[in-house]
Amino acid sequence: MTSSAPLPFDPIDRAGELWAERIGDDSAMRLATSIMRVQQLLLADFDRVLKPFGITFARYEVLVLLSFSSTGQLALSKIGERLMVHPTSVTNAIDRLVDAGLVQRTVDVADRRRVLASLTDEGERVLKEATAALNGIDFGLGALDEAEREQAYAILRTVRARDFTD
Repeated sequence: MTSSAPLPFDPIDRAGELWAERIGDDSAMRLATSIMRVQQLLLADFDRVLKPFGITFARYEVLVLLSFSSTGQLALSKIGERLMVHPTSVTNAIDRLVDAGLVQRTVDVADRRRVLASLTDEGERVLKEATAALNGIDFGLGALDEAEREQAYAILRTVRARDFTD
């Protein structure tokens, strides 16, 4: 939720004070709540920037992933695995991208049970322009300099480490 005017106080700091008074150590709660609020702010920025392209950030991620494929196509199951989302979410995103003419869906000739997705020419154009737009707002992280971004990434990667083995 974004209000028309900023609050005259930091509500997470205030919640932290009350938490400390009534429950105990507030450091984990304040950080987790801050991360969740930053996610909301970033997604609002992404939605605003991507709206002219007719895509959401989730669909943008699919386009990027397809562009990274060495063969130009990926199985829907692989997309879900890489983006760490449920197969239903992948199917929904692909359906919408196909409807928008940004992705095409084909059956894998080597294994007819697998469905593959690839970018169309229009998908490549939209991806290029959408990426430029997101880069133009520093992916919503313009308040941080490069060193702060690297530090934040390293800290959050430690929390995300349960997702991978390296």
